[in-house]
Amino acid sequence: VVDIQVVSRKKNFLEGKAVNFHSYSPARTEAFCRHFGICGGCKWQNMPYSDQLKYKQKQVTDNFTRIGRFEFPAVLPIIASENTMYYRNKLEFTFSDRRWFTDEDMQKSPETRQMNGLGFHLPQLFDRILDIEQCYLQPEPSNRIRLALKKFALENSLIFYNTRIHEGFLRNLIIRSTITGGLMVIVVFARPEFDEEMKLVLDFLHQEFPEITSLMYVLNTKKNDVITDLHVHLWKGDSYIIEEMPDPHGGPRLRFKIGPVSFYQTNPLQAYYLYKTAYDFAGFRGDELVYDLYCGTGTISNFVAKSVKKVIGIEYVESAIEDAHVNSDYNGINNTVFYAGDLAKLLNDEFVRENGRPDVIITDPPRSGMHPKVIDQLLAIGSPKIVYVSCNPATQARDIAMLTEKYTVEAVQPVDMFPHTHHVENVALLKLRD
Repeated sequence: VVDIQVVSRKKNFLEGKAVNFHSYSPARTEAFCRHFGICGGCKWQNMPYSDQLKYKQKQVTDNFTRIGRFEFPAVLPIIASENTMYYRNKLEFTFSDRRWFTDEDMQKSPETRQMNGLGFHLPQLFDRILDIEQCYLQPEPSNRIRLALKKFALENSLIFYNTRIHEGFLRNLIIRSTITGGLMVIVVFARPEFDEEMKLVLDFLHQEFPEITSLMYVLNTKKNDVITDLHVHLWKGDSYIIEEMPDPHGGPRLRFKIGPVSFYQTNPLQAYYLYKTAYDFAGFRGDELVYDLYCGTGTISNFVAKSVKKVIGIEYVESAIEDAHVNSDYNGINNTVFYAGDLAKLLNDEFVRENGRPDVIITDPPRSGMHPKVIDQLLAIGSPKIVYVSCNPATQARDIAMLTEKYTVEAVQPVDMFPHTHHVENVALLKLRD
């Protein structure tokens, strides 16, 4: 029971924030992170994990019922995450000379407050960074690297970035890790050319953390933090890290090369269960032609390739397709073909005539779901099975509602990839009507 202060009035609802708690839910638990309630992540920490799973499963059911309004079987019990802490393999931190002051900071005199911080953007505040002391999302040495670099920067009077006026020196810190021991660190500097201060920072990281297997840097003078369109320079070590995943056929583990801008599921242990669900739903016999839509770096394509005749992957990000080719070669897989292009334009009648009508289509689109033209083409193709993997059950329900013109929903399996958040992945099996 709370008092709510309305902060925004929308057409059909109000938005507000709790300003006073009269009583708490008996199911409420104590959050384990000191940044809970201020940081924008892990908002469900004060809910028992068993309840989190219950509400994530309910979210899938509600979306399919209220948005999709189609018939579907009972949703299978959600697959829980093996780890509920330190499960992420990638975090991006931001340097700022305008950090957010907590209530504790406000008790200090202005002259003693440290203005510089290294952490996460606060929700809806592009220019405010919450200085993070400990994050429970990524395993060590993630925290140690972030804290050591911040301490080094302060001791050497290095300038933290100012997002409002776009000035400064230190801009971002990206840390990627793998279960095989790979550790990639990327420092983003806000200068057009390499200089001695950059060398100072990179040499410090190399000497202080010999476990870093790939140390890289980026020069970014743009007004946004995106680095996918910039050159990533290698300073020490390899230009990639290696991730592994069990082979669904019981063979040697699959290995994937991950570059500085490559996409890979951020919960690597749980990614296996997500892909294994899609694999099991497809029910491969060994002679299928498979289309893998929105294939990214080819993880699903390579995951299923040994069980089918051929896999054709399509992805609009060209660099991801380059990674997909590399990953097939790396695993000795020679029955995959990858195309780069806009699916709404590339996936047409001519493409199907040239490549063959697929027996199974696997689609794993972004949160926004599939373009209506892609859905129209899936209906025109009429593949016997569609396995729809989604990180957003709401847009998945919307898309499936259009596909039910020719398809029935045969199975629904939620998978928890992101404990302590409301996000849930979901896999649905669709079969062509007789």
